[in-house]
Amino acid sequence: MMWIVVYLLTIPIANWMIGNVGACADYGPCLIPVGFGLVAPSGVLMIGAALVCRDMVQRRFGWRVALGCIAVGCLFSFAVAPHALVVASVAAFALSEVLDQAVYTPLAKRNLVGAVMASGLVGSIADSAVFLWLAFGSFDFIVGQVVGKIMMVAAASAVLWAVTKYFSHRPTSPQAPSGNADMTARDCRERNDA
Repeated sequence: MMWIVVYLLTIPIANWMIGNVGACADYGPCLIPVGFGLVAPSGVLMIGAALVCRDMVQRRFGWRVALGCIAVGCLFSFAVAPHALVVASVAAFALSEVLDQAVYTPLAKRNLVGAVMASGLVGSIADSAVFLWLAFGSFDFIVGQVVGKIMMVAAASAVLWAVTKYFSHRPTSPQAPSGNADMTARDCRERNDA
């Protein structure tokens, strides 16, 4: 459930940040430095994390729940961001969710962290292009946007890797949690991850 809550919060926070955090101009997004002399709309920090959260929601609860979270998060966004920005966000998230199905889903069975990184890369590029064009009619910040998202995906993936390693080496109880004798050790670890 934690993944759903965090995912739901990243979407409206990202949309709010774009108009309120960083160096703000009269027209266009508020910008923050992302390294290498690049700047990006400030919501980039949350969206990089959102891409990883989306993968965890999909893994734990399925793609339909992940898609529902996008809808709910975008509805929350209408309360904190201009409507045109939210519409661009919805379109970008919808496209990146479709791409996530093509990238994350088949890879996750073999390598969770690799799947998160690969889908994060694809999602970062597609999400950035669609969002920037629809929200601002420009690709001016696309390099900074992609770099910022990839940095956040890498950071979140490193945390995910550490947590996965911790739980994979932790001894498991010989008994399943009460009330569900059919749970495997992996199910118990995933329950703890959520």
